[in-house]
Amino acid sequence: MEEVEVDTIDENLADVSQVRLSDVELPFKLGERNSRLAPLDSVIQEYTFHGKMISQQWGVTEAMIIGIGSLSIILGAWDLGIGEIASGGDYNRWGLYGDEAGFLHVNDFSLMLALLSIIAWIGFFALLWTRFPLMRENLVWLTIATLAVQLGFVVSHSSASDFPFGTSSGDFAGFAIGNLVLIFLAVIVVHRAVIETRDIHVEERHTHPDPRVVQKAWRDHSLKAWSLNLATWMIFLNISSWAGAHAVSPRPPIENDMTLYVIIYALFGIISMALLVHILWYPQFMLGAAGDRIQSVRAREVAGEFVPKKASRRQGSCPICSADSVAVRNQDGSIQVPCANCEGNGPPGTACGECNTILPARISCRECGSSTTVMSHFSRSEAW
Repeated sequence: MEEVEVDTIDENLADVSQVRLSDVELPFKLGERNSRLAPLDSVIQEYTFHGKMISQQWGVTEAMIIGIGSLSIILGAWDLGIGEIASGGDYNRWGLYGDEAGFLHVNDFSLMLALLSIIAWIGFFALLWTRFPLMRENLVWLTIATLAVQLGFVVSHSSASDFPFGTSSGDFAGFAIGNLVLIFLAVIVVHRAVIETRDIHVEERHTHPDPRVVQKAWRDHSLKAWSLNLATWMIFLNISSWAGAHAVSPRPPIENDMTLYVIIYALFGIISMALLVHILWYPQFMLGAAGDRIQSVRAREVAGEFVPKKASRRQGSCPICSADSVAVRNQDGSIQVPCANCEGNGPPGTACGECNTILPARISCRECGSSTTVMSHFSRSEAW
């Protein structure tokens, strides 16, 4: 299988008009009209950025993935002019193999569409596997979660064909177990792996003595929109799975037209596929150039990989003799120096919070006596 090029936010944005998330300007801000709506501005900014990147980064491959995925759903749900699904089929036959297998006794056209749908599903996942190599492990977990939800709704509908109406508490078991698997794999496994990989990436590769640069790096690597899309995918997956199971659950003779549920299943299923492509694409786009494996910290520890520990503070050192200095850098990248007149401290060049004395921008080494700038006490060798 050929290796594919990995588009990334850190390496290839130079080819995308130098656009970064923090560079995106909104034509209007909700926070200016109502301060309580200010948090929505950052989310809108992220979706605007994602839209720009999708329009410039997505191409034939992504369109083919979504197209084949949509085709797999439509082929599997198509019943117009056939009536196999609408009639309920022969409920006395079931299974895939054997002379009496239900799958082999369906309408010939339905059987052909079912086989084509299976081929399309295989092609869909094969393209995802090839296109997003850094997210392959997470693709497996999300696929298992999808199957768990769909199977859960089938189980719930098997005992209550009108689920969730006219049901008992026991009928919710399949739905509950399927969604517990979904939440565990999508949120605790996949979401956590992407978030923690992002944290390690920013802490290791975007270290800088200027806290404003560090803050901008965190903003450029924000995952709010991606997280919302993951949550939306989970909801739409439930709607699609419920509608699909609901459409085929009535027992013959079927009196109600279930076409609406088939349409809901196909519509939300196709949207879910497009969201899945985005969920797999964006972490790879953002982190791929660094060669970071998208795994949680715990998974890295189990694999025996070195996981850098977060240091709350880092002591500065004299650039002349390497002796420890009085300057310290906090985890967020801000630098603090002590006040010469009291026990206060703060950023160099600002007023002391205790006595209002201007804090020094240069430090004299206690060992060699050299006077150097505070910034020079923190090496840039670890910066990316």
